[in-house]
Amino acid sequence: MKKLLFIFILMFVISCGGDYIDKPKNLVPKDQMAEILADLSINDQATFMYPNSNLEAGTRYVLKTHNVKPDDFVQSFKYYVVKEKMNGIAEEAQKIVLEKDPKADKYVKEKLKKNQNLPTFAR
Repeated sequence: MKKLLFIFILMFVISCGGDYIDKPKNLVPKDQMAEILADLSINDQATFMYPNSNLEAGTRYVLKTHNVKPDDFVQSFKYYVVKEKMNGIAEEAQKIVLEKDPKADKYVKEKLKKNQNLPTFAR
């Protein structure tokens, strides 16, 4: 019984202990992260239009145009996910995509109007 109580206390102390992830050395700022995500989503859509295109090359190009190293992007992405800041960044990225492509705005509004009763995660 004492061992079981010790394990529960130990788990409580460990779970309450600070941050789960350290801030990366080269953290990509939120606004730049949103721009990168917007460009990556546009790149992803391009692969549907041109099936023989190389998604990896497009991803490298997007990161290179923003002067961000792949490791820095991945570490920043993990950091923002753990810190629960990715929703705001993704919403900002969606705004950027809609500004770049007005047809996408019309498409999104039509889909939302058509699927009003569905929860947001199922749309």
